[in-house]
Amino acid sequence: MTEVTPTLPADHSELISDLSGIISDYPSVDPEPALAVLAGEAAETLDRNGTPEGRRELTGYTILLYATCGYVSARIFSKSLFATYTEVLDGIRATLDPTSCTCPAGAHPADLDSEYGAEAGVSMLTEAGRAVFAEDCGLDDEELAAFDCEGFLADLADQAAAHIREAHQEIFGDIDVSHLDAQFIRDGGGVDVVAMQESIRRTWEDNTGPVALWSARRWLSGQVRDEERLGLFLCMWMGIAQTYEGLPPSYARDLAAALDTIDLDVSCEHSRHPWSTAEATVQSRYRAVVHLYAPEEHPDTPVPAELSARELWDCPGQYAELARSALVNVKGWRDMRGGEDEDWEGLSGSGAPPVA
Repeated sequence: MTEVTPTLPADHSELISDLSGIISDYPSVDPEPALAVLAGEAAETLDRNGTPEGRRELTGYTILLYATCGYVSARIFSKSLFATYTEVLDGIRATLDPTSCTCPAGAHPADLDSEYGAEAGVSMLTEAGRAVFAEDCGLDDEELAAFDCEGFLADLADQAAAHIREAHQEIFGDIDVSHLDAQFIRDGGGVDVVAMQESIRRTWEDNTGPVALWSARRWLSGQVRDEERLGLFLCMWMGIAQTYEGLPPSYARDLAAALDTIDLDVSCEHSRHPWSTAEATVQSRYRAVVHLYAPEEHPDTPVPAELSARELWDCPGQYAELARSALVNVKGWRDMRGGEDEDWEGLSGSGAPPVA
């Protein structure tokens, strides 16, 4: 009698492909609904816990939630998806006894936060998938059994849940940027715009978002001297424009609130404003602002002399131009990252009258 070669179900092969694309950050499907379905199916597995089928599925889904939690944390701004991942991971963890692990050191599988994790997780869902996976990867019975170790799975669930909770705070919580006070507030209480520009310029330190948020909160506090107003606003604008991958709701709500203080419908007689002459580069914008606030130390500026008058810099029309473009960016972050209205609370962009 001819032995039947095990094969992976077609829908599972497709699932591996879909999840591998998401994990590698080259998704071929819409990640948010795909991962919501994954988490929902994982939750259903808990109802079958204790059966052979449920035990296999618990292993597979634990691996898959672990493998995808990094993408969820970095790319999807959805409170409901975060809540589902947290609930399911906590539910899985409650079924596991890590003290039952008798595996020797180094026996637990590794690299499951990669595309390998998608293949391993989906394969673990069925007996046929496990047979195919073991054959393809050259695993013996002990190596395959290590995937079911409760100590191993508990560790994956703990790591994934901690990652999701930390990301939830970063994306939706109250971000503390008060440590920047020491860098940006002078002894006399004024704002050091040049220091802010130096921070934004160090793009490799991921400073743009925190500087933009600090600027927005300072702006909204009303603790802004007349001579600082323009510099503070330009620092906020630059932080928004130069955050190319978008900022989360924890940043966006205060940024939008600050931009909403600008009258977007104001008009002026100027055909052009100074900021429009600076090239769309960090260096060019930096030169324009530091020259404005410390011309003796920074004499080089991209702004031509005929457009360098402070009247043009402070023109309400320029503020309106900048606010409109910044609001487009901020609202675009939602399209980029997804989520529901409640996830992006406060992005009205109404254009309220300017702060006095």
